[in-house]
Amino acid sequence: MGLFSKKNGRWIRKEHLFSKDEYECSCCHAVFRSVSKTCPKCKASMKGYSSDPLWVDELEMFDAIFDDGD
Repeated sequence: MGLFSKKNGRWIRKEHLFSKDEYECSCCHAVFRSVSKTCPKCKASMKGYSSDPLWVDELEMFDAIFDDGD
């Protein structure tokens, strides 16, 4: 990496079933409650986002806990 190279990353939206969504930086993996044009931790320039629907796993966990054995 050169002296003036700029990091580019994207926000990974972590969607939850019963809590607020979180956003993870794809470069440094720091997690935040909101997005911005640059990562507050590593200063990477953010170019869009992708989604990680954690609520699917959370729903599956609840289904396993409350399964009535039909």
